Amino acid sequence: MTTHPILAALRKHKAGVVLIALQIALTLAIVCNAIFIIGQRIERVHRVTGIDESNLFLVTQQWVGAPDGDDAAGVAKLDNMQREDLAALRNLPDVASVAPINSLPLLNSSWNGAISLKPGSEMRKGGNTRTTFYFGDEQMLSTLGVRLVAGRAFTVADVQHRSMHDQTEPTVVIVTKPIADKLFPGGSAVGKAMYLDGSTVPTTIIGVIERLQVPGTGSWTNTFAYNATLEPLRIDANYSRYVVRAKPGRMEAAMKAMPSLLYKINPMRVLDDDSVKSFADIRAAAYRADVGMAILMGVVCLVLLGVTAAGIVGLTSFWVGQRHRQIGVRRALGARKIDILHYFQIENLMIAGAGALIGVALAVGLNAWLMKHFEMDRIPVVYVLVGLVALVALGQAAVFVPARRASNVSPIEATRAV
Repeated sequence: MTTHPILAALRKHKAGVVLIALQIALTLAIVCNAIFIIGQRIERVHRVTGIDESNLFLVTQQWVGAPDGDDAAGVAKLDNMQREDLAALRNLPDVASVAPINSLPLLNSSWNGAISLKPGSEMRKGGNTRTTFYFGDEQMLSTLGVRLVAGRAFTVADVQHRSMHDQTEPTVVIVTKPIADKLFPGGSAVGKAMYLDGSTVPTTIIGVIERLQVPGTGSWTNTFAYNATLEPLRIDANYSRYVVRAKPGRMEAAMKAMPSLLYKINPMRVLDDDSVKSFADIRAAAYRADVGMAILMGVVCLVLLGVTAAGIVGLTSFWVGQRHRQIGVRRALGARKIDILHYFQIENLMIAGAGALIGVALAVGLNAWLMKHFEMDRIPVVYVLVGLVALVALGQAAVFVPARRASNVSPIEATRAV
């Protein structure tokens, strides 16, 4: 089949051809970028935290009338209050372990800083590695359920305590494997010294854990998502957080027992409805916006694809009605049903192909605009190519029904309509 008759027919319907081609182009540009956004959101939602999330929950509370921690006596009193809570929580029959902690993965409350192999190099360009600091005691690793791959865990002797305002750096830390690999590529990090936040006093790495995600979930954390540094430290302030691992199957009972137990120890505190949260709830809250965005983008894609398919079906059906006589004449001259079907399929392929090529340029341009204004990553070529193939295939599927109806036109029926 030659393309000359098809091109001649399309020139007579320029407005319809241009509208469908532009609709396909816009759909391709939007859908490609939307699918890319959905993929990024899904990847982020399913990113592993590095902890054992089952039977884990967080307790957050604040004391009323507690010292501000500006002097040694106030710090000591705050630490005693915190240790009383820890001792009581660890004695609960449904609790396996408890550790004080400043934050958790996905909690979106972080203490960030920098580490370096040279003293005082916090602000030196290229001389530091970005990290998130987790503070806890000797039970922090076992409570979180992280996997130690080298060195040792914290002991009671390692644990210190200080106020929020004290900037004294710890003598020992545990780091994640991504930090160890970056600082000491090809060698062991255990026993090596590094410097925290531009300090001139060295800190020794005593252990390496496989993985621990930072608390932040935004795209700004992508470059250091697993750069976590663990310090053996209790922070003394007028509020505290405790991460609790319940015994298997006993988490609900342990969570219900928390408020009454803490009030019994010291009634001068505040516990609200969000003070005791399971890690499952923390995960759901952290990724609620990402899941919502993925669903929204999915709905937009389906609507656009549906509208485009409907436009192709409608326009082709209109053209079939207009060409009723020509179809009948071709059939009378010996054209087979398959020839009529192929005619409309090739016609649609030419329109969809032209629209898809324009859509590729629009998709790249839209992605560049999103990169500039919304810090979006560059869209991989494969997304655009798959989108191009999908839109062309959609066009072929949409044109099939009206094209088949055209192929069933009887030569006698068509000529009688003249």
